[in-house]
Amino acid sequence: MNTFPELETDTTQGNPSLDLTEEEATRYDRQMRLWGIEAQQRMRNATILVLNLRGVATEAIKNMVLAGIGKLIIVDRETVSEQDLGAGFFFRDGDVGLNRLDAAKSRIESLNPLVTVETVTDTLFSEGERLESIVKNVDLVCVTDWDRDGLIKLNEICRKHQKPFYAGGTYGLTGYIFCDLLSHDYLAPDRSAPKEQPKTVKATTVYTPLSSAIRYRWSGLSKRQTKEVNPALFFAIMGKSLSTTASHEFSPVCAIVGGMLAQDILKALGGREPPIGNFFLFDGSTGGGTVCRLNMP
Repeated sequence: MNTFPELETDTTQGNPSLDLTEEEATRYDRQMRLWGIEAQQRMRNATILVLNLRGVATEAIKNMVLAGIGKLIIVDRETVSEQDLGAGFFFRDGDVGLNRLDAAKSRIESLNPLVTVETVTDTLFSEGERLESIVKNVDLVCVTDWDRDGLIKLNEICRKHQKPFYAGGTYGLTGYIFCDLLSHDYLAPDRSAPKEQPKTVKATTVYTPLSSAIRYRWSGLSKRQTKEVNPALFFAIMGKSLSTTASHEFSPVCAIVGGMLAQDILKALGGREPPIGNFFLFDGSTGGGTVCRLNMP
């Protein structure tokens, strides 16, 4: 089930304003030239839930807010620590000891006053029905720097309510992005059309939940396939060998992973290109990234 508005293969028809205000049209003019008015409208109508405001989420939030999503809901019950000051550019020295969201909210809002920012600091919110109650009322869920079991549980809740799900995080010099977009529709180039008259056609990709993706069968891969999917890095991240040892956040790694996370979320909202399918792994020691397609049809 695709949770976003129906994609049209003919983007030359319809009302060019699509209910955008004059202020929105002016602010988003450059990016609408890049991905189209219809894509911008879908972003503008989207409510995104982000859980856990650490380095990766900080970068992702910055990019999504600047791009013009409609509403951002952030959940975090932790206080600002000295370690947060490195990759968390929404925080200042004087914020140490304050709730992360109380310290960051006004600075997030200042990025784009057209975006509604709502924060939730309830210490019990991340448990059971209270979390589920907000998941079912948003358009997409993004959680960063959570443990594997917690990610699987949240992904199951999202699937129950047919909500696209993104996860991401860093462990020292490495990082990852995972997405489960259920059955996702997007516009792809029509390769049968002549180059002089490019066209797009509607395509669909079916995703798999995290619990299934991490059970991917690695046996039987060729040497080239093994090199491409980089299983050693995958097992290091998802197998928790890194999650228990690499507790430090490095700003450049958070910037890369968080930037790509936001870019892929916006791509999914806009429906103009295929998002990642379904794992992206980043190795900061080499500066390279790998996309792994795990247990997808």
